[in-house]
Amino acid sequence: MSIEQPSETLLTFPCTFPIKIMGIASDTFEATMIALAGQYIEDMETVSIQQKASKNGTYTSITMTFEAQSQTQLDALYRDFSAHPSVKMVL
Repeated sequence: MSIEQPSETLLTFPCTFPIKIMGIASDTFEATMIALAGQYIEDMETVSIQQKASKNGTYTSITMTFEAQSQTQLDALYRDFSAHPSVKMVL
């Protein structure tokens, strides 16, 4: 997978990058987010994934830490995560 890099970015790539996805808790939320990420992250086996439920169990957060290759890759991940109907916030 070849991902072009924009001319301006504050990060130096490749770099270790955490992305946090918060959304409505369900049995499929984690698997769905991993599938979305797999479209842009070549080696999902190297991704560190941490999941945490909210106090009442209504929401869940997933933090994926991976080796980001470009700003374009990060932008695509943020765009696709944010567009998913179960996702409330992406940091």
